Amino acid sequence: MSGQEDKKVVKCVVWDLDNTLWDGVLLEDPGVTLRRPVVEVIEALDERGILHSIASRNDPDAALAKLAELGIAECFLYPQINWGTKSASIQAIARSLNIGLDAIAFVDDQPFEMDEVRFSIQDILCIDAAHVDRILDMPEMNPRFVTEDSRMRRKMYLADIQRKAVEDAHQDTPEAFLASLDMRFTIARAKEEDLRRAEELTLRTNQLNTTGDTYSYDELERFRCSPEHELLIASLDDRYGTYGKIGLALVERGAEIWTIKLLLMSCRVMSRGVGTVLLSHILHRAKAAGVRLRAEFVSTPRNRMMYVTYKFAGFREVEKNGDRSLMENDLSQIQGFPPYMRIDVEEAR
Repeated sequence: MSGQEDKKVVKCVVWDLDNTLWDGVLLEDPGVTLRRPVVEVIEALDERGILHSIASRNDPDAALAKLAELGIAECFLYPQINWGTKSASIQAIARSLNIGLDAIAFVDDQPFEMDEVRFSIQDILCIDAAHVDRILDMPEMNPRFVTEDSRMRRKMYLADIQRKAVEDAHQDTPEAFLASLDMRFTIARAKEEDLRRAEELTLRTNQLNTTGDTYSYDELERFRCSPEHELLIASLDDRYGTYGKIGLALVERGAEIWTIKLLLMSCRVMSRGVGTVLLSHILHRAKAAGVRLRAEFVSTPRNRMMYVTYKFAGFREVEKNGDRSLMENDLSQIQGFPPYMRIDVEEAR
């Protein structure tokens, strides 16, 4: 087990506009042009799975029209263009993306604006717009692996925005909307080609992670090949496209007791009612195998929801060592799978 990862991982770069994304001030010069290195930086980070947004004090209609004219509007998710503080805009972006504020980097040309943001958001990384050409070499901007899910991340978020627009316009019940998505949840034993994404999930997922433990590619490969362990990976698709690989579970399988060493789900699927699917699958498997089922849980500042998930699923604490708890489920009552999605379980090797 690698333990907590010390390296800061940036998930989203938030850009100012005037004299940062483009040269000049839009309201003074409608003919502003993009700064030379910016597009290359945005495209390269997009390939690495790092998202982009905007926090700008500007006229929203004029700024959005300019971004569209420049052909880069779709690069930015949940842009905040208004006359409020940059810190409030960044907080709104983090909520919309469902990521931590410490996973955001902010680029601006004004020291005052960066100071205002640092004062309100202590963990944020601020970058002077004069140093844009250094961004691609920063350790925080270089994930260890770039996976297919990484390259698709922005497009998957854009699909999420489309889903949300349809959901907001939906007149029926939430359950009826979920049923209309034609969701397909797939659970499979992790293959070698899944391991980079599996490592990425342990590094990126904080809120829906039962232990906060991170595992390297080599550690995951040993678990994948171990007869005493089962490494499961889950993916989700619907009629709008794929969410990608969004769940991971590591189960240590003894002769009489199985222990869930790690269970995590991507925050992007929190609203899709899939949080208990992978856990229910493991519960059913343990009951069929006639073994006792335990789970490790480590409380972190962000993963309270996973503790609640375990408690609602029938786990009770049987042992505690510092902040690490051992919980057990008597398997007497196991939740069924949601009726609004299809569950596909690929057979074990």
